[in-house]
Amino acid sequence: MMEPEESQKVNATHLRLRERLEFIEFQLYWTGRLNRIDLMDQFRISPPQASADIAQYQELAPGNLDYDTVRKGYVRSQDFTPDLIGRAIDRYMMQIVGIERGWLRPSDTWLTSLPPVEVVSLERVSNDPEVVMAVLDAIRDASEIEIDYCSMTGSPATPRSIAPHAMGFAWGRWYVRSWSRDHNDFRDYAMARIVKVHAAKPRTIDPAGDLEWHHKIDLILVPNPELEDDRRRAQEIEHRMEDGKLAISCRLSMAFYLMAEHKLAVTPGKLTPLEQPLVLSNLDEVVQAREVARKLATQALQRASS
Repeated sequence: MMEPEESQKVNATHLRLRERLEFIEFQLYWTGRLNRIDLMDQFRISPPQASADIAQYQELAPGNLDYDTVRKGYVRSQDFTPDLIGRAIDRYMMQIVGIERGWLRPSDTWLTSLPPVEVVSLERVSNDPEVVMAVLDAIRDASEIEIDYCSMTGSPATPRSIAPHAMGFAWGRWYVRSWSRDHNDFRDYAMARIVKVHAAKPRTIDPAGDLEWHHKIDLILVPNPELEDDRRRAQEIEHRMEDGKLAISCRLSMAFYLMAEHKLAVTPGKLTPLEQPLVLSNLDEVVQAREVARKLATQALQRASS
């Protein structure tokens, strides 16, 4: 019987091999080629080990790579199928964005080359690491914290007392879902507008009462019916709709951001079909659900504080 320490070594060896095999497939997928030196540089392994890894990958996926005698290396075959890393492209695309924007180092990725790329978006104030750390501590420790917060009014930072219990990301911004002592309700605070975090103490409010956060609803998106047929079809293809609609499960508290980003809450007719290519077919249901959840949560908080 294998000793625990020996078992751990075997598992660790297997995981390292798996990572190297995935690297081989990643390079073939995204660069179309692979050399032993790529493996040796990335993982600091010997030439024999790199050759052995490539041979093992060939056994696992024999139809994925061919040897090119001119390039003296392996190239992606015509029948290539990513068996280990799958067809998801988000990892690759977001790494390119991260490197271009400067928040990801090339050495933190498996990217050995980048295509020419230009990332166009509004620059946002970076979140303060000290603030993020303090907010995460408060969520984990079930604490209420004092913060200095700049509101949308543009006024100087004012003190607030909040009890964070979750985080949300929408439209390129991070939000802190919290109970507000000043307002006695649950609301979102933009992380980048928290200037400083002060003292922490145990929270007194149960986040289970945040009904808008804990309840979800399906947002039913459909192409704007005023679009021409070919443009409606283009929307169905782009958003992978089934039967002409797309259902997105969303927390009630986060629905607003998706609706704002895609102009889903704009009254029909205010924008041209091209400006509003998607509409929310169950807008009334979503608005009513949010109002009911907010009302019930407010009533519960008022009873608890009385």
